[in-house]
Amino acid sequence: MAVTDETGRDAPQTSPTGATPPPLPPADGAVPRPSMPRWLPRAMVLALALVAVFQLGSWAFHQLIGLLINILIAFFLALAIEPAVSRMAAFGMRRGLATFLVFLGLLIVCAGFITLLGSMLAGQIIKMIEDFPDYLDSVINWVNGHFHTDLRRVDIQEGLLHSDWLRKYVQNSATGVLDVSTQVLGGLFQLLTIGLFSFYFAADGPRLRRALCSVLPPARQVEVLRAWEIAVDKTGGYIYSRGLMALVSGVAHYILLQALGIPYAPVLAVWVGLVSQFIPTIGTYLAGALPMLIAFTVNPWYALWVLIFVVVYQQFENYMLQPKLTAKTVDIHPAVAFGSVIAGTALLGAVGALISIPAVATLQAFLGAYVKRYDVTDDPRVQGHRTTRGAGAPGLLTRARGLWERRPVEGAAELTEADAAGTTGSARTTDATDSTDSGRADFGRADSRPTDAEATDSEPTDSTLRDSGESSS
Repeated sequence: MAVTDETGRDAPQTSPTGATPPPLPPADGAVPRPSMPRWLPRAMVLALALVAVFQLGSWAFHQLIGLLINILIAFFLALAIEPAVSRMAAFGMRRGLATFLVFLGLLIVCAGFITLLGSMLAGQIIKMIEDFPDYLDSVINWVNGHFHTDLRRVDIQEGLLHSDWLRKYVQNSATGVLDVSTQVLGGLFQLLTIGLFSFYFAADGPRLRRALCSVLPPARQVEVLRAWEIAVDKTGGYIYSRGLMALVSGVAHYILLQALGIPYAPVLAVWVGLVSQFIPTIGTYLAGALPMLIAFTVNPWYALWVLIFVVVYQQFENYMLQPKLTAKTVDIHPAVAFGSVIAGTALLGAVGALISIPAVATLQAFLGAYVKRYDVTDDPRVQGHRTTRGAGAPGLLTRARGLWERRPVEGAAELTEADAAGTTGSARTTDATDSTDSGRADFGRADSRPTDAEATDSEPTDSTLRDSGESSS
């Protein structure tokens, strides 16, 4: 009796040797389809999960990029004030209190500067508004006198007040007040965030370093602490050098503005010193624009003198003052600083321009501490001098100059060749005559001199003397 399975079909029978025979094809003749690999569903689920995580991380990064930039600014600010806080803590003061006093001093300085600058700008704006009718009358009189027109100030004022563009400008300004207030509140919130994070970074600096080093092996801990120390030195040195250059620039511009009799000279000097030093690349031009504008309200020629002084002082600062001050603090090449500012601006905007130089200086110092350097051979090609092929061989320019000087003139070329040919012929004749005479002289000397055979015959030999002796005997 045949053995059947649960479905009623014949069960596969084993052979006497124990091997299972191959399965029989289906009764209806259909070919079985290949089954899906077991790993394929899991791979698809894993790929979808990775894509979802990447999208979520990208969305979170774009949402938090503002906070990350604020934390980066706070970190560099904490590095800048770290030397002052550490020095105050070395005298027994708590780091929290020392950090608070440093921030309080910075806040007082910034608030005083903004107050003085705001009062100066408000006073100048009020003065310009009050003097605007006089400026307009002078312009109208100049136009009427040179172009023979009949313009009046009342007509110009009525035309401006009833113009469409002024109405649209007022409407746009009214709707833009809300946007300006929102931006101001957002800026204040960012300043508060940066100040809070920088306070925690500076006050809890040792705790932060201890927490960071606790997850690293001892060898990595030494490298992290070394990098932190280099960052503190370079950032503090950058702030110190910039502050010193700001002081020198402010004093120099104050002397000029005071000599010209321009109002608000102290505030303008502080403005020029701070803006020109702590805003890279465009800070100099932005700082010089405000004193020029104020000087123009006094006398247009004063604005020209301020412009000339700003340009001359900038060259003096770039080529004489800045290299000496930053040689021991930042020690970064001007080309590298300029490139870092451009790269920082492209990446993070104004924030990147501010922190690019201390960041690059820190990276350069860190690489210089770990990259091995070798002594350079005393090769003249290092200094840009090209070596000659042989010792004492003339250079290419010297050979070309010699060939040009020996080049004959076109009119005297044939004569020179003829003279050369005649000279060569005469030289050959003289050489032939000399050779003939010398040959004759040699022949005469040869005739007068006996040959070796004659000399041998004339000289008595031992055998001749022996024969003559025997004959005589």
